Amino acid sequence: MVRSLDSLSDRLVTARLLVYIGRMDILTEAVASMRTDRARAARTECRGPWGLRFHEEAGSGFHIVLSGSCWLLTPDGGATALGVGDVVFLRRGAEHVLTDDPGSPVRDFRPEPAAPDDSTVLGHFALDGGEGPRTTLLCGSYHLDRTRQHPLVASLPELIHLPAQPGRHPALRAAIELLGAELNSPGPGSDGVVAELIDLLLLYILRAWLAEQPDCATAGWSAALTDPAIAPALRAIHADPGHAWTVEGLGERVGLSRAAFARRFTGLVGEPPLAYLTRWRMTTAARLLRQSDLGIGTVGARVGYGSEFAFAKAFKRAYGLPPGQYRREAPEPSAA
Repeated sequence: MVRSLDSLSDRLVTARLLVYIGRMDILTEAVASMRTDRARAARTECRGPWGLRFHEEAGSGFHIVLSGSCWLLTPDGGATALGVGDVVFLRRGAEHVLTDDPGSPVRDFRPEPAAPDDSTVLGHFALDGGEGPRTTLLCGSYHLDRTRQHPLVASLPELIHLPAQPGRHPALRAAIELLGAELNSPGPGSDGVVAELIDLLLLYILRAWLAEQPDCATAGWSAALTDPAIAPALRAIHADPGHAWTVEGLGERVGLSRAAFARRFTGLVGEPPLAYLTRWRMTTAARLLRQSDLGIGTVGARVGYGSEFAFAKAFKRAYGLPPGQYRREAPEPSAA
């Protein structure tokens, strides 16, 4: 059912407020640390027989089945049936095919830009193969820096499939419903609404997948994000990477001895506390170098280094480039 613009706006504002309130949430920060550009998406309408090949790209890809059904085929012979409301997320943007039938002819996916200058997030693609059933998809990509993946994102499987199940993941389903309404009946402000919803989808997809992991209470990042000792320590590191954190100090904050905290942190996060702290400092520094005009010494101070020399040495060890060269060579992020 198509919702009114007022209802869409109210729900979008609510969603944005939730993201704002949780802006230091580890999942949000992990994703934001890798984003290098706006998400791009295309409303894709096909009539069978049809097949679309998506070539490998830098970043992560996603598809949502808005109507009809299809198959997702991977080069290793994998085949996943998709129905209305299903979501798939490809962590590394690997090559794959969407098709109404594994035997249908395949052509490359080349959507038309949303505008001559490609300034908006949503494009369009249509493929009318014949007289078969119609399928409508939302196909898109998130541009993520794969050279320095956050370990949370790196731990994800290559392919995430979230079937449409009644009562499961209501936030994700609400976002898909809102997207479908906007795409079917665009109105004033639709470009902004769609762009924001596509951005929110990435967090909802990852949150839904993490919630479905059977070992989420005992192991890995799924557990780390909710662990009563490790989650607060991670939030503290993310909130203030420039603080002179020690393993003992972090342990004291959460009521554990130095040794117990170090064992628990390493077991869940996959690396020792100070190694993760250094990783996050360098990640934060890289973002500041790309997205601000702060001097190199100031960036270093923001992430805990007392001298520009010490910071430059640590940054080059992490990224293979001195900070100044990294800033010059890093791609400029597009305007939001």
